[in-house]
Amino acid sequence: MPSSPFLEIVELENGKVALRRSNEEAEPLLVIEFSADARDFLQGHYIEVAKAMISAGMQVAGQVMEEGEPYAEDRILH
Repeated sequence: MPSSPFLEIVELENGKVALRRSNEEAEPLLVIEFSADARDFLQGHYIEVAKAMISAGMQVAGQVMEEGEPYAEDRILH
């Protein structure tokens, strides 16, 4: 069966937030884990923050794909 073109954001049993293909139990495409301190700071709104992080990442990924130039392996990350 081909992979689903649809993605979903879910909270896993271990409390991590994951991006995965809809209707698939395979390994998630992306996992975000918030520490207990971060969850406390966000006052339970960590799912909304994870959604915003994933959305921003997908926008940047789209821009990078349009540029077509790969990043240098030895680049400095800030």
